[in-house]
Amino acid sequence: MTVQDSENPSRRGRRSSTMGGMPLNDMPWWRWRSNVRSALHMLSDPVFQRDVWLAGADGYGDVTDAVYRLVEDTWLDNWSAEKYVGTIFRDSQEAALVDSAVLRVLRIMHQVGPDAPVSAYLDHPSWPDALQAARAAHVRLASSDGEDPDAPPRTLEVLHILTRSA
Repeated sequence: MTVQDSENPSRRGRRSSTMGGMPLNDMPWWRWRSNVRSALHMLSDPVFQRDVWLAGADGYGDVTDAVYRLVEDTWLDNWSAEKYVGTIFRDSQEAALVDSAVLRVLRIMHQVGPDAPVSAYLDHPSWPDALQAARAAHVRLASSDGEDPDAPPRTLEVLHILTRSA
């Protein structure tokens, strides 16, 4: 028996190599997970931040967009990711890593302001800690989903297509 059945459109999608053939959208709130993962990916990649955010490249949003994607649907700015174990996050370790990243990034955002230039975030003395926490969370979530954590971040258009079509 196969997990993915062509007769069941809700189970379409890419397969995860580490999840025994289960589609990546096996989590009940996988669209929210996708947005959190996208944000963590961008917040954890210093080369991306330099080459895309600082350069003002189109298609990825800015730091503030990433922060909002991280907390917008989940309200992780109001409560712990632990609340979403089994729906967005697979286990308490994923939740703890996400909480750590969210707290560090939000602390910086509140200090520099949501409309600050990208450089204000990247030059903040706590940014390396936030970047490291986001990287730990990103690697854990990407690995759990059977994806390469070192692949470049997807554009917002690709993220929208993936979350709309699956």
